[in-house]
Amino acid sequence: MTRQTAPSTDLPAEHGRATLAQWLEGARPRTWPNAFAPVLVGSAAAHLAGGFAWWQALLALVVAWSFIVGVNYANDYSDGIRGTDDDRVGPLRLVGSGLARPATVKRVAFAFLGLGGLAGLVLSATSAPWLILVGLVCIAAAWFYTGGSRPYGYRGLGEVAVFVFFGLVAVLGTQFTQLQGSGAGTITWYAVVAAVAVGSFSCAVNLTNNLRDIPSDTEAGKITLAVRLGDPGTRGLHALLEIFLPLIATLALIPATPWALLGLLAMPLAWKANGPVRARATGADLIPALGMAGLAMLAWSVLVSVGFVISTL
Repeated sequence: MTRQTAPSTDLPAEHGRATLAQWLEGARPRTWPNAFAPVLVGSAAAHLAGGFAWWQALLALVVAWSFIVGVNYANDYSDGIRGTDDDRVGPLRLVGSGLARPATVKRVAFAFLGLGGLAGLVLSATSAPWLILVGLVCIAAAWFYTGGSRPYGYRGLGEVAVFVFFGLVAVLGTQFTQLQGSGAGTITWYAVVAAVAVGSFSCAVNLTNNLRDIPSDTEAGKITLAVRLGDPGTRGLHALLEIFLPLIATLALIPATPWALLGLLAMPLAWKANGPVRARATGADLIPALGMAGLAMLAWSVLVSVGFVISTL
């Protein structure tokens, strides 16, 4: 039987004593490569197209990092008040563990989303004002992933959102703003290919998390993509996202520059990240795969970015 837990913010008075280290853990640093990687690749693609701007790259990084921290705290809040995290295995959750008051976590989530929104306003004003609308969609997507009365993350659409916002939007938005600001043109085909690879890696990170939580999410009524696919299907999809799509994308970048093949050096790390999934690890045994998946994405992004830059020398 699926457990139905009514949202509540009525916690005992002794709750709300999280330390700075626990707040940092609640921000889930292992997911931060999802913010760093697309900005790095998008900026390198802008450089290859002749329009790199370091200050716009920095603004894009602030946007991406603030949004991912904001969405992590927003998920902490929303899942916590629903009771989804009551039996969770994995990184610390501030609300679910009772270490922080739900209202405080909610305010911190909105503070980070607001910081990203401010940086996005500056970035839009110096490139294309219509990007403000894209930023508003990003903020709404961050909140309604697990927030609101009908969160789309509870309907198996989490990985789709990750692919779109931390893959396509983040990579292409980073390149587009720099090219528009410098008058060097618009997005390029090789940025699209790189965005698909980064989005695939990002989905693998999210899918690892949801694979680990299949039992608790099923019990709590959180129907993630992993819950919909089941254990075997999720493990097969993870291999596709972590290994095969990034490999194909790397090879597809050869016409842009053969130096993009440097990305192949990251594939052993991607293979290692998929190792616990292949070995049918469950629960806490999947936690190392989460960190390794992020490192594989970051390594691929660094190597391909280096390839893009070398090709212009």
